[in-house]
Amino acid sequence: MKMHRFEEIWLVIGVGVLILSMVVTGYQTFAMEMGPPSNMETIDPQKVDETAPFDEPGVYKTGENEYEVVMTLQIFSFTPNNIEVPVGSKVTFTMTSKDVIHGFQIAGTNANAMVVPGHIQKITETFNEPGEYLVLCNEYCGAGHQAMATTITVK
Repeated sequence: MKMHRFEEIWLVIGVGVLILSMVVTGYQTFAMEMGPPSNMETIDPQKVDETAPFDEPGVYKTGENEYEVVMTLQIFSFTPNNIEVPVGSKVTFTMTSKDVIHGFQIAGTNANAMVVPGHIQKITETFNEPGEYLVLCNEYCGAGHQAMATTITVK
């Protein structure tokens, strides 16, 4: 079978783009650690209040300028409701949902996660600027969804 010269060129370009995209995706996943988490932790959504660490939600200092916020998300509210951390803090949010799928988005940052009942979601954000950051549920969770919000105060 004889191919036209232009067909050969486009075939080489297509295969090249395919290989390049695979290399870029592999580099981002393994070298830059941008892949999805593979250690999926689960929890019984009926026993969230009885299971550590969600039995005592709150803000905990874990190291030098490092904090962990243990949160539960339930219909139209976040627990704890208001969070305070110092400027420059690296904060890891450890979250689960008690009822339905909720979203967790910190306005003005790239922090955005889906919190699914029965799963533990972890996301980390560093707060270098002082101020109040609005936290929203960005997954429709029922009739009062628009009121599901809280704040992170960075001092």
